[in-house]
Amino acid sequence: MVFNIFSIKHKNSTPANSAPVSSASSITSNEDLTTPVKKSSIPKALSKFLADPMRSTNHPDVAQAITTTSSEAKDLLRMERVGTHSHIRGLGLDDALEPRKSSQGMVGQLKARKAAGVILRMIQQGKIAGRAILIAGPPSTGKTAIAMGMAQALGSDVPFTMLAASEIFSLEMSKTEALTQAFRRSIGVRIKEESELIEGEVVEVQIDSSVTGSSKTGKLTLKTTEMETIYDLGHKMIEALNREKVMAGDVITIDKASGRITKLGRSFTRARDYDAMGSDTKFVQCPEGELQKRKEVVHTVSLHEIDVINSRTQGFLALFSGDTGEIKGEVRDQINTKIAEWREEGKAEIVPGVLFIDEVHMLDIECFSFLNRALEDDLAPVVIMASNRGITTIRGTKYKSPHGMPVDLLDRTLIISTNPYKEEEVKQILSIRCEEEDVEMTEDAKEVLTRIGMETSLRYSIHLITAAHLVAKKRKAAAVDIQDIKRVYALFLDEKRSVQFLKEHQDEYMFNEVEESMAVDSSNANDAMEL
Repeated sequence: MVFNIFSIKHKNSTPANSAPVSSASSITSNEDLTTPVKKSSIPKALSKFLADPMRSTNHPDVAQAITTTSSEAKDLLRMERVGTHSHIRGLGLDDALEPRKSSQGMVGQLKARKAAGVILRMIQQGKIAGRAILIAGPPSTGKTAIAMGMAQALGSDVPFTMLAASEIFSLEMSKTEALTQAFRRSIGVRIKEESELIEGEVVEVQIDSSVTGSSKTGKLTLKTTEMETIYDLGHKMIEALNREKVMAGDVITIDKASGRITKLGRSFTRARDYDAMGSDTKFVQCPEGELQKRKEVVHTVSLHEIDVINSRTQGFLALFSGDTGEIKGEVRDQINTKIAEWREEGKAEIVPGVLFIDEVHMLDIECFSFLNRALEDDLAPVVIMASNRGITTIRGTKYKSPHGMPVDLLDRTLIISTNPYKEEEVKQILSIRCEEEDVEMTEDAKEVLTRIGMETSLRYSIHLITAAHLVAKKRKAAAVDIQDIKRVYALFLDEKRSVQFLKEHQDEYMFNEVEESMAVDSSNANDAMEL
């Protein structure tokens, strides 16, 4: 049981304004600077270190300067990571679900965004589950962007799983098992539990070792604004304090059930202990009231995580390695039964999430038949699918169907259509991407890039932004100009120019299938003329 992790005994309680308790602590922290450091000496120390690389880095001035520089570099790396849809922050709707022309990174597609907003509102209210929505439209019309906007609007509390249809085809597990895991990953369980916490400011940590060193005993003095208490510590509790580097002046919480220690920060009364401290040092107020408090903790986990933990011994390790394998149906049935009991007792509630399947036309007929059955289950999320195909063959059959999906599954879906962007919308999207990628561009260059996007594709014009920015930096220009756009346009071909180049130089390539097909077409035409 988890209750024997540490032994903790309530010794005595005295008012906080009683005789002062010594703040000597037997725990030392490597991160604390015991030598006062002047702020003005840090750059000087770093310059001395750079001038003499053989100088020891144990000097506090040099260590502090190097730590500051590395933390700034980490922040820069994190901020400069820009993805295809990193500018999307929501659906861009007002409180009445009316779409704005340009908001939260979304531009145009007013009808599609309003329809997605209605679905989003129903998901948030918990009134919709086990439904299927299909976002259909030509390429580069913002289907994935709408799904990303829904994910951002839902927040972190509602499970949102993104899946490409080709991901489920694997030799390690069956297609139905991969879909089942995706479904279970999209269903959350909100579990409520009450826990007893000890929260206070550390006045003193006193650890005594035996003569042989085999056992340790200790005392921990905690205080709030109203009381002060001394606790006797067990061996594992002492190890936890050493691991968290707890010292006098820290404000901590201790979970009595599990023995977990959480360091909330340093007390404001200790703010002047050192002249320089790490960037992660946080100062908090001394807690008020009683030391022992009851707190309701809410955990949100997915059904898939519960499945993995209960599927085998030490199954929680598979959550980190990803090697979940196939999970037996009996395990899932037992978990469903237990979740149903918790729902009746009020201990847990189901949070229906969203499963987004991109390129859904890549699924085969067996997967579509499984989806038909899975959508009727009690524990089913909202399934959002996206496809850019027209009337095409269903994978695994010889029959053609709209969007490459069976008609019976299409009948169960709510279809949201997207239309090609207009010229002013393309220009607005390019402006948003320039701002996201921190690229200065002149208005004339944006006009040229917009025209390129209308003639080729939106993705191609977006890809030219960073390339043109690098060319502009090469000539030390402050902003991207028309000549930079022209240069990268000449360097990188779009799809239409690449096809034209292949047609002109097809004889120089190894395999010449275009010529054969053209020859077959010409022979068929000649046969038709003879008939």
